[in-house]
Amino acid sequence: MKTRLKLGVNIDHVAALRQARGTPYPDLVAAAHDCVAGGADGITVHLREDRRHIQDADVWRLRRDNRLSLNLEMANVPEIVRFALRVRPAEVCLVPERRAERTTERGVDAAGRRRQLQPTIRRLRAAGIVVSLFVDPDPRQLAAAAELGAPVVELHTGDLAGATSAAARRRRLAELIRGAELAHALGLRVNAGHGINTDNLRDILRIPWLDTLNIGHSIVARALFCGLTTAVRELRRALAAYRGGA
Repeated sequence: MKTRLKLGVNIDHVAALRQARGTPYPDLVAAAHDCVAGGADGITVHLREDRRHIQDADVWRLRRDNRLSLNLEMANVPEIVRFALRVRPAEVCLVPERRAERTTERGVDAAGRRRQLQPTIRRLRAAGIVVSLFVDPDPRQLAAAAELGAPVVELHTGDLAGATSAAARRRRLAELIRGAELAHALGLRVNAGHGINTDNLRDILRIPWLDTLNIGHSIVARALFCGLTTAVRELRRALAAYRGGA
């Protein structure tokens, strides 16, 4: 069964370039529009506690633009949860966060942090926000996500992206395929993201039941040579090979 695989573009690294000099450019809303012109279905930003790239004002501006569907990645911390409830993006993806990390390294521990996550998921859903949990393709974590009432999981693909041997890639891909199958069986919508680029996309497209891929760094890196619209359009064409569920 062929399914149109949606593409969410993470523009954190556009903001990182701006923050490197503290300039008002590049403009994030303009960047988001270029992504949509290339075929992006949504825009993703991660509002970190340390505000290393995305700022509160960025989220507000993106949210107020009715042409953009906004997915807000965030840690489950009171300040950011309150902010999300005021902004009300289309979707929130709850992720783990460490100050020292360069980027998100692991999935959220849904199984071990049920008591902390459940009230947040309930509050966000009550506000009309679709809630996603960024998780490793671990059966315990997927079962916990379903039990917590999160309708969506985003499978962490970083281990596949970082695999350094063919055997490791096969092992990581098998884990993601099993994870997607289980998530689908549990009634969850299945997204995926982290470290996805044209070198590993063929493997990623073998994962069944995917609804959306969230891709950022590789698109922004490619855009240095061809522009954001073209970089997104290239990915959009590559996703046409996806065949969806079994």
